[in-house]
Amino acid sequence: MANHKPAKPKLKTSKTAAARFSVTGTGKIMRTQGTRRARNKRTEVLNDRMEMIPISKTVAKRVRRLIPYGA
Repeated sequence: MANHKPAKPKLKTSKTAAARFSVTGTGKIMRTQGTRRARNKRTEVLNDRMEMIPISKTVAKRVRRLIPYGA
C-alpha cells in the first residue's frame, strides 16, 4: 500500500479582491485610489487617481487571506 496523505482543501480566491488589488513581482500588494464623485473631476485628476499605490502592512495581512495565490 502506498503512503497516501489526505489532500488539503483548496483555498478560494475572493474575485472582488482579485479585481481590486494586484501583486507585484516583489510581493507588494498595490491598489488604486478611490474615484468617488468622478463626474465633476478634471481628467488629469482622474488619471492620477488610477495610479497604483502600495497598501499598508496591516491591511496587507487581511488582503493576502483573500487572494492566497496572488491573483
